[in-house]
Formats: sequence, C-alpha cells, structure tokens
Amino acid sequence: MGKKQEKNIQINIKNRKAEFEYFLLTRYTAGIVLTGTEIKSIRAGKANFSDTYCSFINNELWVHNLHISEYLAGSYNNHEPKRDRKLLLTKRELRKIQSKLNERGTTVIPTSLFVNEQGYAKLEIALARGKKMYDKREAIKEKDTIRAHNRGIEE
Repeated sequence: MGKKQEKNIQINIKNRKAEFEYFLLTRYTAGIVLTGTEIKSIRAGKANFSDTYCSFINNELWVHNLHISEYLAGSYNNHEPKRDRKLLLTKRELRKIQSKLNERGTTVIPTSLFVNEQGYAKLEIALARGKKMYDKREAIKEKDTIRAHNRGIEE
C-alpha cells in the first residue's frame, strides 16, 4: 500500500491586463462551481481571461467568458469552454460587493485563477474602477523607469 503522491505543481493563471486597465480597489477569493473536466483542464493550465467579467444574476455572482479549454481525454462528458460559472462567496461578501457596484464606474473583474492546497480551484476577483488613458500612460512610464533603473544596477 503506497502513499498517494503529492503534486507540488502550482497552478496560477493571472489576468495581466487587469492591473493595466483598472485600479484594483478590494480583492476577494471566491470558490468556483466546476465540472470534472473543467478542473482537469485548469490543473493542466488551460484557462484564459480575455474579455472576462463578473455580474450579479438573482443575487448570485457569476463569471462570464472565462475560457477553460476542453479536456483532451473528456469524450462526450466535456464542457462548454465559455459557459457562465457561479462564484461561491459568503452572503456578507456578496452584499458588500453588490453595494459597491452601485457606485458609478465600479466593476468586478477576475484577476487570477489558482488551485489551493486542498486541490480546489479558486478565483481571485477584485472590485475595480477603470483607468483613463492618461493613467495608463503613467503606468507605462513607471514600468519603463523601473526597468531602466534595474538595467543600470545589473550592468
């Protein structure tokens, strides 16, 4: 009777455009309702955040357009890649997020998808406010100066 082998592979898929496009105000970690083939695809790193957003439907938070590729060995049990998925948060967190969404210019966006120590897929979401064009230019300038400073130290 052998022990179950532990896999130390860290799955962490990030939404890289989120910090560039938005000011991230508050972050929450939410569970996500998945089918069997979806979790297998996530563990293989096959998820994409392009055009992903969250919205409330009947006082429940749902994530839309999260692309989880079909599992290659899934046969007829496979899932739809871009189906809407329910997020699992406490009632208090849901009420807090819903009240903040009533403010103008505030939205909920997913920032990263990861698998925790227990093997459950979690989605980190953030309350966010959109950046203006001049804010984006400032972010680019800051990154360039940091990069130039780091190059100067390395040389």
